[in-house]
Amino acid sequence: MFAKPFRVKSNTVIKGSDRRKLKADISAAFPSLSADELSELVPNKQELNVVKIYAHKGDAVTLYVLHKNPLFFEVERRLYPTVYALWHYPALLPAFRTWPPVLQKLIGGADLMLPGVVVPSSGLPHVKQGDCCAVTVVNSRAPVAVGTAAASSAEMQSLGMKGRGVCVLHTYMDNLWAFGDKSSPPSLPEAETEEQGVSEEEECETYEEEEKEEVEKCMGEEQSASETATDEACCGIEELSLAEEEEEEKGEKCNEEQEKDDQKTPQEIMDALLLQCFLHALKSKVKKSELPLLTSTFLRNHMFSCCPSGKQLDIKKSSYKKLSKFLQTMEQQHNLVRVKELTKGVESIVEVDWKNPELRSFNVPETDVEAASVQDGDGDGDESPYHPPEITTLYSVSARLEPLFVDANKRKGTILQPAEVRSIVTEYVKKNELVDENNKNYVIINPTLCDCLLEKSEYQEVDSLKWDDLFSRTLGRMQECYQVVFPGQVPTTKKGHIEPIDISVASRGSNKKVTIVKNLEVYGLDPAVVATALQHRVQASTVLQPVPGAKDKVLVQIQGNQILQVGNLLLDHYQIPRKYIQGLDKAPKKI
Repeated sequence: MFAKPFRVKSNTVIKGSDRRKLKADISAAFPSLSADELSELVPNKQELNVVKIYAHKGDAVTLYVLHKNPLFFEVERRLYPTVYALWHYPALLPAFRTWPPVLQKLIGGADLMLPGVVVPSSGLPHVKQGDCCAVTVVNSRAPVAVGTAAASSAEMQSLGMKGRGVCVLHTYMDNLWAFGDKSSPPSLPEAETEEQGVSEEEECETYEEEEKEEVEKCMGEEQSASETATDEACCGIEELSLAEEEEEEKGEKCNEEQEKDDQKTPQEIMDALLLQCFLHALKSKVKKSELPLLTSTFLRNHMFSCCPSGKQLDIKKSSYKKLSKFLQTMEQQHNLVRVKELTKGVESIVEVDWKNPELRSFNVPETDVEAASVQDGDGDGDESPYHPPEITTLYSVSARLEPLFVDANKRKGTILQPAEVRSIVTEYVKKNELVDENNKNYVIINPTLCDCLLEKSEYQEVDSLKWDDLFSRTLGRMQECYQVVFPGQVPTTKKGHIEPIDISVASRGSNKKVTIVKNLEVYGLDPAVVATALQHRVQASTVLQPVPGAKDKVLVQIQGNQILQVGNLLLDHYQIPRKYIQGLDKAPKKI
């Protein structure tokens, strides 16, 4: 994960409440730590920094840094110790042992393969699939890598010690290590017998000699402890290496077999889903009469609707990162479409090669055939009828309110419906017997409710709250979110408030005015279609222009003050609720 440089988003000093939460999270994740050890890792009075970064593949990672050394990193709400933390507490994680030459392969981004695991006399460490574990090298207990177990200990034995052992996330000498003081592993000798140590040293020398003869650039599988395992490891290395010229053909075959067995990365899965939705949209959704078609409209109205149920299309999680780069690949490498910038800053698909072999051979998923035919036959014209999205206000659990929701297993960041919030708060009050016996309209404030809902000035003054006040304060201290559901598409949830359609009037020249309409795309409206409809309604010219500072967004500009006509079109024809339209009050008053 940190084999390549990462990008730092923010670096802040941790707050007191977050420090306590971190300490609790570490204690829960690593129960073997004593209270004193926990206090050393997360001291109360020393400066501890929270650094938010983006890994080279786009993963959001949070680092917890003490004395300029990252001690823990958090990925998808799961904590992992760094090598700096493990050098102080080497027994914190179960550890798999391997050979020193293997470390260079792990630093380069390879996972630890089972043929490269040295099995001690006591056997493999007891782990389950997905458990956090460490990697050490022979003759040292100082961990040099951190990752997750690819299989349980029993499964590793049943597989004959073949395949992937540890999915490595972080190693000594990688960029996360370089973010600290770049110190070397401490000297922590193994508690093995002298005879075993000599035997392992001899086998390590054998590994190095055979590696020099067989491969020069190795990316994966490593040596095992016995002579038989040594031979297997050399074969495993060939599968993941760039072999020498005389063994190139054999190496490629091994690579192909290994790639089929290996699980695809999330990025590769998203790339495949993008291509599937792209081909599906071209074959069953896009019509020749629609061309030229705005690329943003093609993505929103066609590709998203072709996404299989249960999956969510997200270009940012693919290797392309941007729609323009993906379409450029489809144009240059696949020859499927031709994209052109018809308006400055706004790209459109102007041509589709319907006879392309890749497109013709693509089979539309059976579950979507009927839906596609229904959609094609709904409208009178070429366009499918517009249906406004369903917009729901949601709330995310904040760090301050987490103690109130912890009994319901709702952690920070959990998104809830308002009704769910009321239900959880009501259950908490009843469970803790906080209803005022003298007046059941009031709820007694306990320490948790005090910390979560009251201001500091109210601590000594307020000892109870009305039910309505209790609910409103709870919702007011949560992060507001919204969910948008377009017909036939996967729901999308975002933090904050949804942007309203903005209608404004601007002056152009001495006496000329124009009406500007923004954010139509948020509600699934094609700006080009809206511009055409307005042009017919008001008999005035319309222009599409890119929104400054926003990619893939277009504004509609119409001559004159047309706020009234725009409002009527959005409210009556497109059925957009009035609360999602901003600027209707600026319409010219009738005389």
